[in-house]
Amino acid sequence: MSTQNYSNHRYFVPIYHYFTLIGIVILLIGSIVNLVKSSHDNMYSASLLVLGSLLLAFTAFYARSFALKAQDRAICAEENFRHYILTKKTLPQALTVRQIIGLRFASDEELPALIERAIKEKMSEEAIKKSIKNWKGDYYRV
Repeated sequence: MSTQNYSNHRYFVPIYHYFTLIGIVILLIGSIVNLVKSSHDNMYSASLLVLGSLLLAFTAFYARSFALKAQDRAICAEENFRHYILTKKTLPQALTVRQIIGLRFASDEELPALIERAIKEKMSEEAIKKSIKNWKGDYYRV
């Protein structure tokens, strides 16, 4: 596994991000075309295909959304604990979840100063990641 940095830290699963999502979009479009072109005799089955396609699309979207939300909660808890170990204080309330997620890549040495800077300058997650000098990889993300 290569050393993680800003340019390679994003994680894509090609079968999910490309094949599955594109397949669901094709299925949804095809089922809508089938419904539009269907006769009165097969309107029921064509509408069930559209409904099934929509349910599959919603399931794929929310499954990913729920997993990311759970991961964000875990990251916030981990970073709060790490900050407490380093400073004997909890994370400042002024930090947003997105800022905390960006801060997870900062080394222990630069974390406290970067937190202060992030609050003071209202830095975005991307700006925080770009300003990290000593990158701490997160190899367990989903």
